[in-house]
Amino acid sequence: MDELVEFKTDSGASVVVAVDEGSRGVRPVSRGDGVLRQAGQTFNGALESIHTATESALRVFRDGQLKPDAVEIEFGVKLTAEAGAVIAKTAMEGHLVVKLSWAPGANGETSVG
Repeated sequence: MDELVEFKTDSGASVVVAVDEGSRGVRPVSRGDGVLRQAGQTFNGALESIHTATESALRVFRDGQLKPDAVEIEFGVKLTAEAGAVIAKTAMEGHLVVKLSWAPGANGETSVG
């Protein structure tokens, strides 16, 4: 069963997230289901590392030599009480999909009719 962790937003609202119970170490134990544990940081703080990673990835693809018209980055986010937000792994270990696209006729090129 997943553990419920409550994150507070910077505005004081609550976000309850089901996290994997499989983490090692000391955990609170209760006779009843529905143990709600307080996260060690805010929800906004937990997502800050993902925000920073996304900005960095966008900078690499936008400012490089390829100059795409659009950049799309897709990844799964896993929330943990201890680490906050992390990029979720899949069967291939890391989950990060990057899509670059260019509009036809962009940069002064003429399209073939």
